[in-house]
Amino acid sequence: MRLSGRVFKSGRFWAIEVPILNVVTQGRTKKEAFLMIADAIESLADRKDFRVKVFPGRGQGFEISANDQSFLMSFLLKRLRLKKGLSLLQVAEKLGIKSPNAYARYEQGVSVPTVEKLTQLLSAVSPGADFVLRESREPFD
Repeated sequence: MRLSGRVFKSGRFWAIEVPILNVVTQGRTKKEAFLMIADAIESLADRKDFRVKVFPGRGQGFEISANDQSFLMSFLLKRLRLKKGLSLLQVAEKLGIKSPNAYARYEQGVSVPTVEKLTQLLSAVSPGADFVLRESREPFD
């Protein structure tokens, strides 16, 4: 699985973002911007041995992936929840579960959701949003 991003010239620098993760940074060159976005995500994830790989695309597009897909999903859930300003308790209530710890296990990567459960979790942390899957055109190496 990969998440899409955008890189573009902004003045003297290259701005770079992965909107779904709400992560933005910049670099002096496009290549440095790619290194900076990987570093920013790894730093925010704060997990030993978690590595992000950047797949430069055509034009402004690029994609990121990680060596631990389950943790990338966990990180995504947490970033979406924080972006919406929701507490663990609020998300648990939206899911109809009594304990916020049940939801927290997904954010911590302790529990890995099924496709159906992931859909429920995404709807709870980002109400009203729709998520689009598309096939990547960038080669996997």
